[in-house]
Amino acid sequence: MAAAMLSCFVAPALMAQTNSTYDAQFIDWPTYNGSDLELSVDNSGTHFKLWSPKAKEARVNLYENGHTGKAYEVLPMKFNAATGTWSVSFPQKLYGKFYTFQINTDGTWLAETPGVWAKAVGVNGNRAAIIDFSETNPEGWAADKGPEVKNFSDVIVYEMHHRDMSMHPSSGIANKGKFLALTEKGTTSPEGLKTGIDHLKQLGITHVHILPSYDYNSVDEMNLQDNTYNWGYDPLNYNAPEGSYSTNPSDPKARVREMKEMIKALHDAGIGVIMDVVYNHTATNDDSNFELTAPGYYHRHRNDGSYSDASGCGNETASDLQQMRDYIVNSTKYWADEYHIDGFRFDLMAIHDTETMNQVAAELKKINPSIFVYGEGWTAGDSPLQPERRALKENVSKMTDIAVFSDDLRDAVKGHYTDAADRGFATGKPGNEETVKIGIVAATAHPQVDYKKGQNSKFPYAKSPEMIVNYVSCHDDLMLTDKLRKSMAGEPEENMLAADKLAQTIVFTSQGTPFMFAGEEIFRDKQGVHNSYKSPDSINAIDWSKKAQYRDLFNYYQGLIALRKAHPAFRMTTAADIAKNLKFDKIDSSKTPNLISYSLLNHANGDEWEEIKVVFNGASKAQTVDIKKGDWMIVANDGQIDPEGGLGETQGGKLTVAPYSALILARR
Repeated sequence: MAAAMLSCFVAPALMAQTNSTYDAQFIDWPTYNGSDLELSVDNSGTHFKLWSPKAKEARVNLYENGHTGKAYEVLPMKFNAATGTWSVSFPQKLYGKFYTFQINTDGTWLAETPGVWAKAVGVNGNRAAIIDFSETNPEGWAADKGPEVKNFSDVIVYEMHHRDMSMHPSSGIANKGKFLALTEKGTTSPEGLKTGIDHLKQLGITHVHILPSYDYNSVDEMNLQDNTYNWGYDPLNYNAPEGSYSTNPSDPKARVREMKEMIKALHDAGIGVIMDVVYNHTATNDDSNFELTAPGYYHRHRNDGSYSDASGCGNETASDLQQMRDYIVNSTKYWADEYHIDGFRFDLMAIHDTETMNQVAAELKKINPSIFVYGEGWTAGDSPLQPERRALKENVSKMTDIAVFSDDLRDAVKGHYTDAADRGFATGKPGNEETVKIGIVAATAHPQVDYKKGQNSKFPYAKSPEMIVNYVSCHDDLMLTDKLRKSMAGEPEENMLAADKLAQTIVFTSQGTPFMFAGEEIFRDKQGVHNSYKSPDSINAIDWSKKAQYRDLFNYYQGLIALRKAHPAFRMTTAADIAKNLKFDKIDSSKTPNLISYSLLNHANGDEWEEIKVVFNGASKAQTVDIKKGDWMIVANDGQIDPEGGLGETQGGKLTVAPYSALILARR
């Protein structure tokens, strides 16, 4: 497994507490949190400032070119022991030039680095670029902003990769694999159905979560004709956009301007932009920009001085050290301010400490109260950071304005992620009912949920539903279509499509924030590849012809999203409201497995419907439920949904629920 490129949605494991005596040496290093790291330009000239407290010497190399040629000037830097910084100024605005830093440690000059704060870079990110950012703003940028978010539970997340959305010939998109792909309006599939940004708007999601868009390591930007694919979980320059997604990687302004154009186009369509961030590790160890700037400091180590590896990618960063903590906080603030980013998804967030994550959320809220922060509440390996300090899902209640993914609902609904053949509640496997309920109530305390029977979690770890993101699949592991094809092998596709609808109905009607993976709404697959981080476009690209083939499925997803957006009963914001207004019907799962029935009562959360009855039948056979008598509108039944006019009416009584399906009823 090439873990260096992998972002793993894994079940959290109990970690042994360890302490690194090696890292203790860094605690007392002087730190600096000024906004002028590592470059600033004003009317007096161009100013460089590098944080490297233990360097013996430091210098800036100036270049005419972003990739080739020798430095035309070398500027020695002066040291400030109080702040641990090296500084030098040049009496001109060096716009259009490039630079690198170098430090001398123990008599040896280390390799050149653009530094850790490069905000614009040349091709392949080896040299930092000096540009005027005001020249990168699209027309109307000053007034640009994303959708207002009152509560996290109102957000509907659509996870996508730049290339996946546009590379297939059926996309009808000209700027394939580029930021600009999502600026193109009017694109259609060969069958004339909407693709790209028009498709997103038609579907009704509120936010796109885009896989890493910062400058990453694995794609050679000088040879884009090779069509190298990568998810981008191998960070190089955290604060500059990835060059392969621009139309000209050699032009530092192009990648900045085009990413902003994409964001503005999405905002104009009413869609927020969530950035996938990977502050937990670097693509390389000794050669990373962190190590070439302040050797040893930014990464955690074992007691013998070797790199600790909670990321499974060769190293992990040290968020518990002040300079790294400030870096993460200031970097996210920079993206929110300069690029108008609406949210951040933290990869392997539990490598970071809860104090850092709380500071991130608090500072971002000052910039934009609507910013949504969430992440993976687990690590991929052990860490010197004490478990009680980690941003684990079990510790989410120690954090504020931060959510975590629910592996509870994920594994219970479709089967465990480690076993392709394993079935879940929605595909006929009994015994998952109580864990599905944990997902339904968003891991909050509920008098009718027995956490002792939970498969992944044994206690209600969320104080609020706004701390939970529910999903059944994502870019990692088998996506939903492939999981269904492997676990339901031998059954007709119509059963798989029914199970698909049921699984997503559970996600979109559960409390918390729903999350889906791009293309699931048209039964997109990745040909059974579970770790497609570097698979070719033939595996990863969405075939938009499937939208016509699976139009019924798309319509169902569209209806689910419309139902959730129209009815706040599915979007309660407090644990107390859920405990009061969500009531499960008594069903003996040992006698009637794969059946869950509950009501949302009392015009929950101000809903116009007095009561909503939700029934899930994950069995391969029809099952009967007893609904109290009354005038009920049928909202969803047997794979069909109409949240507005309904599918008809019923007076209740004994009703039959089709195999692998949901029944949703409402009364005013």
